[in-house]
Amino acid sequence: MEDRIVVEMKDGVADVRLTRADKMNALDDRMFTALVETGERLKADRSVRAIVLSGEGRAFCAGLDMGNFAAMASGERRSRGATDSLVTADRTPGGSNRAQHAVMVWREQAVPVIAAVHGVAFGGGFQLALGADLRFVTADARMAVMEMKWGLVPDMGGMVLMKGLLRDDVVRDLTYTARIFDGEEALRLGLATRVCADPRAEALAYAAEIATKSPSAVRAAKRLLDAMGRLEQRDMLLEESREQAALIGSPHQVETVKAVMEKRSPVYAE
Repeated sequence: MEDRIVVEMKDGVADVRLTRADKMNALDDRMFTALVETGERLKADRSVRAIVLSGEGRAFCAGLDMGNFAAMASGERRSRGATDSLVTADRTPGGSNRAQHAVMVWREQAVPVIAAVHGVAFGGGFQLALGADLRFVTADARMAVMEMKWGLVPDMGGMVLMKGLLRDDVVRDLTYTARIFDGEEALRLGLATRVCADPRAEALAYAAEIATKSPSAVRAAKRLLDAMGRLEQRDMLLEESREQAALIGSPHQVETVKAVMEKRSPVYAE
């Protein structure tokens, strides 16, 4: 799938790049497949400690490939029953169909994921960025919940992911209008983590720093952070205690303490 995505590993950091640059990394069938397969492979790889997701060329991801819209305009998608699978298809344990899983697989990673966004992130491309834990964007990046422009609604996990980031009325504004906003506004709204001149370089440096931390602690923190929105206070407090009890005295935690006391870099066994 290197015609759609390439992955380079260095010191525990997975550098994941969309490589359909001639089409601004638009989402076609092969790109959906590559996103799902790559995400599932990284989920199973215990050597991965952080992930950076970016797009080559002029854009992060321009959204759904124009060929799909042409098929919709001709009525081809509906006449051949291509829409049926959106509802009836087998779903992941998390509830996603295939298109949704292309985004949610990044949220399901056991380690932090940083999306590095430049150029455009429209529609499905914007939802893909939302699947990451963090978003580093250029000031002039252009983003939009673009689906309403095409007579559609966000259907790749966008509503689930925006709910945790934005006020209800802001989600409605962006969805109803399909308006384009830049990186600076994304930061003000809470959709971007930081604005930087070179998001990918900064994201890789950030990921490399995470990769120096205890892998067990990072994965535990991610589990707790993911649980925040779905657990009640009593259950969340218990989950904190469970994660901490598992970490205290574990090999990674012992090595972390020794490294700090000995003023050296830790060396973590897998």
